[in-house]
Amino acid sequence: MKKIILLGYMGCGKSTIAKTLSKNIGVPFVDLDQYIEKKANSSINAIFEQRGEIHFRKLEHQAFVELLNSSEPMIIGLGGGTPCYANNHELLIGENVLSVYLKASIQTLFDRLSLNKSKRPLIADKSDDELKEFIAMHLFERSFYYNQAQFTVPVDDKTIDQTVLDIVATLA
Repeated sequence: MKKIILLGYMGCGKSTIAKTLSKNIGVPFVDLDQYIEKKANSSINAIFEQRGEIHFRKLEHQAFVELLNSSEPMIIGLGGGTPCYANNHELLIGENVLSVYLKASIQTLFDRLSLNKSKRPLIADKSDDELKEFIAMHLFERSFYYNQAQFTVPVDDKTIDQTVLDIVATLA
């Protein structure tokens, strides 16, 4: 069984959609950030604060490769920045991989992220205008990496179940 990889910007619904997809197709879901936290016995925020982003990106790459090399079938939800570092985008097109970019518009991401900014350190202190600009800039910078995915599934104006059905249809 191939690994199913879900990627996209924070707030696009990777974890939420992966959990429903996992129930629908009977394949376990692994959130890469949670996997890293468990392995490092530390939170992502603590790793960033104590060891820096470069150290985190090394851990992230190692964890991603480890999951891809596992013999177990799984759905892997990547962090928003994962495809952009350590040539991780090249791992989105392997023969044992089905990668799906959950594509959301700036407005959809803004609407979702502005609801729970405080839970996300990168955006917690941003005003609405700053947040919109931040999202737009990141999407522009990351679009090359996100677009390396084999499939793109738009999520704007869709329910979780509609998006999951779109993914299942794409993977069929």
